[in-house]
This record gives sequence, C-alpha cells and structure tokens, in this order.
Amino acid sequence: MKLEIFLEKVYEKNYKKLIFISLGLLILSIVILGINYASKGSIIERDISLKGGISITIEKESLNENEISSYLNEKFGNINVRTLTDLSSRRNIGLIIESSTLSEGELTSALKEKIDFTEDEYSSESYSSSFSESFYRQLILTLIFAFILMAIVVALTFRTFVPSLAVILAALTDIIATLAVLSLFNFHLSAGGITALLLVIGYSIDTDVLLTTKLIKRKIGTMYERLSQSIKTGLTMTITSMVAVLIGYLFSVASVLKEIFLIIFIALIFDVITTYVGNASILIWHIKNKKNETN
Repeated sequence: MKLEIFLEKVYEKNYKKLIFISLGLLILSIVILGINYASKGSIIERDISLKGGISITIEKESLNENEISSYLNEKFGNINVRTLTDLSSRRNIGLIIESSTLSEGELTSALKEKIDFTEDEYSSESYSSSFSESFYRQLILTLIFAFILMAIVVALTFRTFVPSLAVILAALTDIIATLAVLSLFNFHLSAGGITALLLVIGYSIDTDVLLTTKLIKRKIGTMYERLSQSIKTGLTMTITSMVAVLIGYLFSVASVLKEIFLIIFIALIFDVITTYVGNASILIWHIKNKKNETN
C-alpha cells in the first residue's frame, strides 16, 4: 500500500481527533509544570549555575556516586552529586557535589565523615545567588524573545492565521512537553539546557515549515501525496538528528553536552507527534474548510 493511501485512510476519518491528541499533550504538560510550580516554587529544578550555591570537586578515584548521593541526601536533602570523568581516558576520577542551600563548611564537614581526602584532592567554587538569578532571567528573556521572533517570521511567511498558529503551537508544545518530562524526573536545568531549548525551536520549525509549505503553498499532486512527501523528508531529517544526538549523549563525558543532547532528543520525539499528529491534522482541517467555503 502506498504511503499516501495509508495516510488518507488514517487522517480522513480521524484528523479532528488527532488535533485533540496534540492539544491534550500541551494541556497535560502545562498541568504537570503547574503542579511542579505550586509544590516547589519553580516549573523545573535549576542547578547552582542558575540558582546560586556551592560546588565542591573531589578528585579521587573509586568514589561511589550513588553511595555518596544517598548519604548526603539523607542527611541534608536536595544535594546534586555527579561523577567527574577524565576527557581522554573516560575514567571516573572523582565527584562533583553541588548544593544551593548549604555553606561550604557544612558540606565539607559532612563529606569528611564519609570520604578520606586531602587538600590537594579538594577544590570548591561558589556562585552568587543574585548573579545566578539575574543570569537565569536573561536566558529566559532570550528564549522568549527568540520564540516571538520565530512567530513573527512564520506569520509573515504564510500570512494565514490557522497555518501560522499551527506551526507556533507545535514549537510551543515541543518546549513545554520536554520541560514537563524533565521535571517529572527531577532534572536540574543548567544554562546549557536553556541553550538546548533555543535549538529545539529551530528543529521544530524546520519540520513544521516544510509540512506547511508542502500542504498550503504547493499545488502539485493531491493533498495526501504532498503530505506523504513531507513526512518522508521530515522524518528522515528528524531520525537523522535523533541518531546524531543519541550518539553524542552516549559517548560524551561532559555533563553540559549530555544535558543538551538529552533535551534535544526528548524534544525531537515530541516534534514527531506535534508535527504529524497535531500540525498535519490542523492543516487538513484548514484545507477542507477553505474548499467548503469556496464551494
């Protein structure tokens, strides 16, 4: 069976239901983030680079991340512990311990009860809470500004309300749904994570603009033939990107790169849903309505 015939069978009877699946995903994600904000005062946890606090590095091999993390979180709660990895050999050479609530002295004293380390194996770095909060606000404003500019460009490109709104909704859902998943797993967002969300806007717009251009502006072939061509091209782009970022996540040792790759990978999964379930169905509904008005 040709893809366009299969798509016609799926969308012709179900395109209105498919619109609500995509909208339901957006609403559910907003509810999750709203619950998170009500319970924790923030839609997603931030690391100390965006909240302020102390970071202690202990360069000593054979330290157990899970054991130290369990010990510190039972004692204090909300302590972030991650492995320090050598970039060349990929060996675990120590731990990085971060806290936004404890002083350096309190954290160091607790660590000495569990780990035997020397001054040469120890280093610390502090982040001002006021500076980190200011930096966080600036990054969020940059993200919002980028999204608004994207929306303006899309509106000027298509000059039609419904297709433009569909593209913007898809990009918005990708970002909000990704944040909702991260918040469910108590993920701590860093500056690199917000940079990844900026990249997500670009990834999302690529596939949605391709789909909208094929269905709205191109007139060669039937609607479902054009949809089929768009899906083939768009999924090739998305799957290629997913494989690339997954490889990057698996083989990268830098935590900030892992965070960026993970966020993009999650967002690309949602982009397939929002583009080919939500956006495609909205465009089909729009095209059918225009035909009815013409007739």
